[in-house]
Amino acid sequence: MRAGARRSTWPGNTGTTISSGFSSQQTELGPLREPVEAALRRLRAASAVERLWARDGALWSIDPQVAQTIEHRLGWLSLPSPDAAHSAVACAAEIIRLDMGREDAGRHIILLGMGGSSLAPEVMAQALPRTAIPFTVLDSTSPAAIQAVEARGLDGAIFIVSSKSGGTIETRTLAAHFLGRAPEAAFLAITDPGTPLSRGAAAPPYRGVIHNDPDIGGRYSALSHFGVVPAGLCGVDVRTLVARAAAMAEACRSTSLEGNPGAALGAVLGAGAQGGRDKVTLILSPALAGLGAWIEQLLAESTGKGGRGLLPVDGETAGTPDDHGPDRLFVQIALASARGRGDYEIARLARSGHPVVRLTLTDPHDLGAEFVRWEVATALAGFLMGINPFDEPNVQQSKDVTQELLATYRRDGRFPERAPTLEEEGIVLYGDGEERPAGGIGAAIASFLDGAAPPAYVALLAFLPRTTPSAQALTAMRKAVRERFRVATTVGIGPRYLHSTGQYFKGGPPHGRFLIFTADESADLAIPGEDYTFGTLLRAQALGDVQALRAGGRRVLRVHLREPSGLESVATLLRSALARTG
Repeated sequence: MRAGARRSTWPGNTGTTISSGFSSQQTELGPLREPVEAALRRLRAASAVERLWARDGALWSIDPQVAQTIEHRLGWLSLPSPDAAHSAVACAAEIIRLDMGREDAGRHIILLGMGGSSLAPEVMAQALPRTAIPFTVLDSTSPAAIQAVEARGLDGAIFIVSSKSGGTIETRTLAAHFLGRAPEAAFLAITDPGTPLSRGAAAPPYRGVIHNDPDIGGRYSALSHFGVVPAGLCGVDVRTLVARAAAMAEACRSTSLEGNPGAALGAVLGAGAQGGRDKVTLILSPALAGLGAWIEQLLAESTGKGGRGLLPVDGETAGTPDDHGPDRLFVQIALASARGRGDYEIARLARSGHPVVRLTLTDPHDLGAEFVRWEVATALAGFLMGINPFDEPNVQQSKDVTQELLATYRRDGRFPERAPTLEEEGIVLYGDGEERPAGGIGAAIASFLDGAAPPAYVALLAFLPRTTPSAQALTAMRKAVRERFRVATTVGIGPRYLHSTGQYFKGGPPHGRFLIFTADESADLAIPGEDYTFGTLLRAQALGDVQALRAGGRRVLRVHLREPSGLESVATLLRSALARTG
C-alpha cells in the first residue's frame, strides 16, 4: 500500500485516523482539539514541513549564527538506504571478524555508550527479531554494574565504544577499564571524525573505527551508524528497519498536514505544551517497552529549556482518570498483535476528557518508522513552542559541577557535604537546611512532597545499579506518590538520565520535586589513568546534579543509603507515611 493519508479529516471527531500504510495514528483530542487545529494552521502558514526538509535553520531561530548551527544538526533527515545500512554493518562485522552468516558461538557484544549512543540500539535489540548473540548495554559508572557485566565473562567479548564527541567521561573511563581487563577482546569505535576516540581507535588494541555523519545530533542518531551498526551486529534485520523508516520519511514530507504522521503528532505535542498538557504519558506494549527510554531522551532533551518543555512519563501504568491531573497527554503505542491490552483503560481516560493519541505498529520493524515520526514531530513541536530543539544548554552544567567536585576531591580527599537532616537505620537525608523533622524517614520524605499538585511532578533519580529489586522499589514509590498527589512521576537511573531527562529537569518548567538516591559502594574499582575510582566518579555525578538542580531553584532531597538494598526500606516507609497522611 502506498505511503500517504487514508483520510484527510484529521484532527476532528473522536476516533479520526491517519495511516501511512504500515502504521496508524488515531486521536481523541478532547480539550486539545481547537489548539491542535490552530497548531496545524501555524505549521501551514510557516511552510514548516517544507522548511524542515530544506534544512532551513531559520525556522527555529532568527539569529543567523544559531540558524547555521541548527542546519549542521539536521543530517538525520538524510536516511541511509536499506542496502547502505546493511553494508555499514557488514563492514563493522569484517573489522571485528564476526561471522554474520551463522551463530558465532561464544561471542557476545557489550556496548559502552550513553544517551543517543546507546538507547536506540538497546530498544532495537530488545524489540526486534534477531540472532541469539547476547547484547549488553553498559551505560553506568556504578562499580556494581561494571562488575555484573564482568561476572558474565569476557571471553569472546566484542566491545563497541560509542560516543559522538569521543570524550564522554562515562564511555571514556569504561573503555579504559575494559581495555585493561580484556586486551585480547575485539574493540570497535563508533564516533564522529576527528574526535579523541577516533584518534585513539586508529591503532591497536582497537580493531578499527566507524565514522558517523557529524551533522547528526546524538538523540537524533537512531538510524545512523550509532543505532544501526550495533543493532545489525547482534542480528537485527536493518534492511527492513530502514525501509520502514524511509516510507515514514516520505509520508512526513507531505504538505497535506492532515495526512503527515510527523506533523500530525508534532501539532498535538506543541498544542499540548502550550495548553498545559505537557506530561506526555507513554503507554507501551510490553514488547515495545524499551522505546519509552528513547522517546524520553528525544522529547525531554529537545524541548526542556527556557522554562518550557514536554516531560515524557515512561513506565507508569494507565491507572484511572482520578489518578491524573489536567496536565496529561496520553500516547499509546501498541503492536497490532497486542491490540486489546490496555485499550479499556485508555478508552476510559479519553472518555473522561484526557487527550489520547493511539499509534499502532504492524510489527516490531515499524520501530524504524517510529524513530522518524517522533524525530519529525519533535522538531516541529519545537517550532510551535518557540524553542531550538537541537541544543542542550543545561546538560553541560552538571558535567562542569562534576569536574569541580572531582578537583575538590583530588585536593581534599573528600567531597564537600552539608550536614545530614536526619539519619535513621542506615538511611541518611540531606535536605535544603530544614529543621530535623519528626516522625522518621518516611514522614520526612512525605513532608518534602507535601503540597505537590499538578503541574508539579516528582522525579525519583537513583545513582544505583539497574536491578530488579531497585526497579520494584522505585515503581512502588512512584505508584504511592501518584495515588496520594495525582502528579506525574518519572524514574531515572544515574548517570544515564543526565544524558536524557537531565536537560528538562534543569531547563524546563520549575515544577519538579527531586528525590536523588545515592549509596555506599560495597566494592570499588580503579579507573586506569585517573586518580579517582568509579565509585568516586558516580558520587561526583550525583552530587554535581544535586548542586545544579539547587542552583536552578529546584527542590531536592538526597536520600543516601548505607546499603543499596535500603531502597526497598525507603519504599516501605514512604508508602506507609503517605497512607497515614492521605
